[in-house]
Amino acid sequence: MNPLTVQAILLDIEGTTSSIAFVYDVMFPFARQHVLEFLKSNRQRPNVQEAIEQLAIDAGYANTQAWSVATASSDKSSNESNAQPSHSFLAEHTLSLMDSDSKSTGLKALQGLIWQSGFESGELRSHLFEDVWPSLERWSRQSKAIGIYSSGSIVAQKLFFGHTPQGDLRPYFNRHYDTTIGPKRDSASYARIAVEFGFAPDQILFLSDVAGELEAATAAGMHAIAVVRPANVALPESYSGPRIESFEELILS
Repeated sequence: MNPLTVQAILLDIEGTTSSIAFVYDVMFPFARQHVLEFLKSNRQRPNVQEAIEQLAIDAGYANTQAWSVATASSDKSSNESNAQPSHSFLAEHTLSLMDSDSKSTGLKALQGLIWQSGFESGELRSHLFEDVWPSLERWSRQSKAIGIYSSGSIVAQKLFFGHTPQGDLRPYFNRHYDTTIGPKRDSASYARIAVEFGFAPDQILFLSDVAGELEAATAAGMHAIAVVRPANVALPESYSGPRIESFEELILS
């Protein structure tokens, strides 16, 4: 691969820095298993309440109270005195969103908080491909700014990279972005990231395993390279952009 001159690298997580299998076989089942007990124990925390409020908005309601009123007939355990969805209703709704692989911002926020409890207790530890940590170290020595753009919440991203087999890798990252900045297949999201990141789009390299995301980044003016990892979904035949199997293949100047 020819040398590429950029000042910043923007990374996807799932299928790019870490195995899809880890996300689907470890992290998602952990959230499923613990969502109900987590809500029962932590619902009054402000950040948990914010995630629930976002779930209501994602479902098309103005706020949690409006959501509760509208779904009262299907939520037999709701607290009618303050019109709040019950723990069981929220847990079932969360599992339904997970079943449909929803990118709901509220879902991602709640998952991130559940994963936080797992990482902090030591029950969870992240998976990274072997080339990731040496590449972060190399890019850092080259004074490249490094950012993350993932559908997982920023809380989840920081937890993920804060609890890896190589230790806490959070100091390598300058910026974190999730779907609060926009959908990952929308070129406007990448344009907004470039402005917030502080670099012209053509000075940013985006790495992902998803063709639609790569095409959106390219449309915004970024460089984009597909990352092909074991067990990833194959790129469509129509995708003609550059691709690599390891970050070590990148030559950046």
